[in-house]
Amino acid sequence: MRAPAPVREFASKDFLSVLDLSHAELDHLIDLALTLKRQRGSRLAGSQPLAGKHVALLFEKPSLRTRITFVIAVRELGGEVIEPPPDVIFGGRETVEDVARNLERWVDGAVVRTYEQSKLNSFAAAASRMHVVNALTNEEHPCQALADMLTLRERLGSLAGRRLTYVGDGNNVAASLAQAGAMVGLHMVFSSPPGFELPPVVIDACTAVARHGATITITNDPLQAVSGADAIYTDVWASMGEEDQAAARAQVFEPFQVNAELMRAASHGALFMHCLPAHRGIEVTDAVMDSPASCVFDQAENRLHSQKALLALLM
Repeated sequence: MRAPAPVREFASKDFLSVLDLSHAELDHLIDLALTLKRQRGSRLAGSQPLAGKHVALLFEKPSLRTRITFVIAVRELGGEVIEPPPDVIFGGRETVEDVARNLERWVDGAVVRTYEQSKLNSFAAAASRMHVVNALTNEEHPCQALADMLTLRERLGSLAGRRLTYVGDGNNVAASLAQAGAMVGLHMVFSSPPGFELPPVVIDACTAVARHGATITITNDPLQAVSGADAIYTDVWASMGEEDQAAARAQVFEPFQVNAELMRAASHGALFMHCLPAHRGIEVTDAVMDSPASCVFDQAENRLHSQKALLALLM
């Protein structure tokens, strides 16, 4: 069994966005994640890059996949995890900048799941030595996008020129997916109801980093959007903090449900993807979630392997 390729450091101290990575860094991260997944459980020399390091998990929002996979990732890389209570971190007792300046005297990295991206940016900027990872904000979910690219690589092989359709709300998951997809060369279509499209600023940023002829198309027609798609992706229609809008959004988004009819309109053998948690019977039917086309639990598993690669390269 071959050892993983030598780990190279990232140019950026932090991972706050997919756009913090260069094309080469993203490619190398996915390659390393594939290697780490194949070799999970081995005790190869050099496979403990976080030995002697501490990582703090700072979560303002609830989490299943992100929290558990980061805990396991840190431990399998040889590091230690601490989880301070949220009220002493972002409870207003002191500024986020002062919290960061304290933490960096004790820990080597912080994985932060919070609300505004601006708060995360301020936190990271205040700590000159501590590595900061975005575990989700209202605007971006870059760790999910890494797992998504890993899953697509496993299922489809080379991604350049492949077609991915996202159906639903142009939210944080969609933004990071678009960024990563543009960087690996996907042809992407984002289909949302009017007023819920991917923000123009996200599209402009993706255009700037597009590679291998990657494209982004915006449409309000879900059936047209999935034509020729190799994979169809959706997410909840009301994200965390928008629960009071769920009923109203359900009416607006109903034509965008991923069901058997929509899957039939895609390419034969098209994959179904969802970042989870899924609201079965709302944005996706049970028949699709539980079908052979579904790779949602592969995505969930791959959170672990892509985050291990991220931490190894970042720290």
